[in-house]
Amino acid sequence: MISEIDSAKQSASETAPVTSYQKKTLFASTVGYALDGMDIMLLGFCMPMIMAYFSLDPTEAGVLNTITLLGAVFGGIIFGVMADKYGRVRVFSWTILIFSFFTGLCAIAPNYETFALFRFLSGLGLGGEFGIGMTLVSESWPKSKRSRATSIVALGFQLGIILATLTVTFIGDYFGWRWAFAVGVLPALFVAWTRKGLKEPEIWQKLKDNNKNTISVGKLFKNPRTTFTTIGLTVACTVQNFGFYGLMVWMPTMIANELKLPFKNTTFWTISTTIGMVVGIIIFGWLCDKLGRRPSYIIFLLISSVSIWFYFQQTDMVVLIVFGSAIGFFVNGMMGGYGALLAEHYPTDARSSAENIIFNVGRGIAGLAQVLIGYLATKYSISYALALLSGAYLLSAFAFFFLIPETKGKDLE
Repeated sequence: MISEIDSAKQSASETAPVTSYQKKTLFASTVGYALDGMDIMLLGFCMPMIMAYFSLDPTEAGVLNTITLLGAVFGGIIFGVMADKYGRVRVFSWTILIFSFFTGLCAIAPNYETFALFRFLSGLGLGGEFGIGMTLVSESWPKSKRSRATSIVALGFQLGIILATLTVTFIGDYFGWRWAFAVGVLPALFVAWTRKGLKEPEIWQKLKDNNKNTISVGKLFKNPRTTFTTIGLTVACTVQNFGFYGLMVWMPTMIANELKLPFKNTTFWTISTTIGMVVGIIIFGWLCDKLGRRPSYIIFLLISSVSIWFYFQQTDMVVLIVFGSAIGFFVNGMMGGYGALLAEHYPTDARSSAENIIFNVGRGIAGLAQVLIGYLATKYSISYALALLSGAYLLSAFAFFFLIPETKGKDLE
């Protein structure tokens, strides 16, 4: 009888119309993550020009990636906690203002040290944005559609990649990398709409009304089971970010510097890879809601491990472009599940903290790994360094198998 009731509720949830509020949270979070992606990828696509302008070697270039992601770690912790205490929407708008402002300042940085400082400060805002947007959607959409909804948010990053590509192609290539970063200040205009068109999720508002919206970071480690889950999710987020940034930040540099090919090849590769990512994210979100979180991740991680090793043995540009779609499908398709996955393991008074801290600690550790890629690229080659990403995906698969429990169909606490 219980299963019949649950089945009826599930069916009703599947067929229930999407409300205007749910659409607003989805739109705002998706656009916010698109702006996040645009900011991050501007650095990746402009990296060859920045390296030439400041006379940087690959290790120094890797430091710029790392310091941005380290800023994201601190921003994720600070703003994630603030969003649990003061509200998702309010703090969400603050994060966009911060990374827009300091991205714009990168355009006038007089030297490498100042540029690195501005990248760190923009990273503070970047780190806060992801988890808050995912929390907004997770708390407003029904559990039967939760993973698919957060998948759409993850698609925003792919839109940001396209925006960054177009910005560098039509502005950076003609007017210089500084003008490309100047465009990065425009997202600040989005904040006014965000503050006007959104209200706080009902589940958080009830906490506030009862004065229970306290700082609860300790709930990420409240018992051994939760601690192991937090460790496993951190490993998974580290590998996800390490693989994505390793691929998207260093691949354009590999094409330009190692394969000695013109920038237009980078554009073709980016479009192909991004198409694969978009399709992968959509399918993965659907798969998580139908098959479950753990089996979906394990399947994609194992395939990613094998395909990454094969991919970076290739040097023909046609092969790299064509199979870029397949790599994007599996490597970044998994982003379609993280918003729901992280939300379902923690209560409302710690949810934004958990989303931001876990994902951005993973992003920060992955940032440190970018220095390793830069070092190996100097000693050997970029293609050699990127091929080593294969082992990281096996590590993440083990984390899902041994540390992370299934949460498909779970009600948020």
